[in-house]
Amino acid sequence: MKSSRRIPYGVRVRRLGTFIGVSSVCVLVGLFALVVGAQSPRVVDEGVYTSAQAEGGQALYMAQCAVCHGRSLAGGLGPPLSGDTFVGRWSSLPLSDLVAKIQGTMPEDAPGQLTREQAASLVAYLLQAGGFPAGTDELSDDAAELSQITWSNAPADQAAPVALTGPSAPPVGNLAEVMRGIMFPSSNLLFNVQGHDPGAPQATFQAQDNFSWVDWGAGIYSGWQIVDYAAIALAEAAPLFLTPGRLCENGQPVPVEREDWIRYTEEMVEAGKAAYRAAQTRDQAAVSEVTNVIAEACYNCHEAYRDKPGGSTEDPSNKAARCIP
Repeated sequence: MKSSRRIPYGVRVRRLGTFIGVSSVCVLVGLFALVVGAQSPRVVDEGVYTSAQAEGGQALYMAQCAVCHGRSLAGGLGPPLSGDTFVGRWSSLPLSDLVAKIQGTMPEDAPGQLTREQAASLVAYLLQAGGFPAGTDELSDDAAELSQITWSNAPADQAAPVALTGPSAPPVGNLAEVMRGIMFPSSNLLFNVQGHDPGAPQATFQAQDNFSWVDWGAGIYSGWQIVDYAAIALAEAAPLFLTPGRLCENGQPVPVEREDWIRYTEEMVEAGKAAYRAAQTRDQAAVSEVTNVIAEACYNCHEAYRDKPGGSTEDPSNKAARCIP
């Protein structure tokens, strides 16, 4: 049986171990939901940190973060950590995501050296600097509790959804070329996390006669950075599926106006976002699990538009029928 890690596109069968793993995860998710359900959701306006905790976070910020983000949190080498831009970036996500981002990826020159407690203290300071009130209890470093703290009482989807549209620039490649140039290598980098820890030490890259762009990239960026970039590539490149005038490999027009095609494109965007969020935790298991979301997004579209029956000996994949509803 083939592994979805090796062939993310058109996957019809996955390893038995994958299904067992998913079943186990579902049980764990159910138990987790029971625990979380007993906790009351909170918002940052209610006072989710203490002044003393924020003071400790401020000292840590000045020592570890100010050189990049500025002493006043206004940004510099790194983005601002206060103001509308910062809040807008994180307001749709629970505080668990922000704490995980800081703990897993910061400081940039020494990621992962901060403890969860320190990351929570830093977030307490960011909230204080942003004008959010202090409370009587410290901000917890527990992921389950942090996942119940949001920025607003308003639902994240309260605003009118923005319709996904394709680029206005005319296409250069056909759909197969976009898939093979961006989506296929990027998804495989994510699927490879199932068997390879991106945080494991890497050998120094040595140029060889048989040039490998994958090895070359790994010699410049860390393993986790490559995973980040692959997830971003999926989310950012998926709207290219909706470029007006793009053709399928067989010359058929890509059905950019069809409701189901747009939905499949949106699913890939969301899969890329989910993969990026998982990668920010620097947790191999989290990224491995989210590859099921990627595989599902691929499968749904391929089932409808790519993996067509009726092929021949010369063309068993029946490319002539692709992109036709």
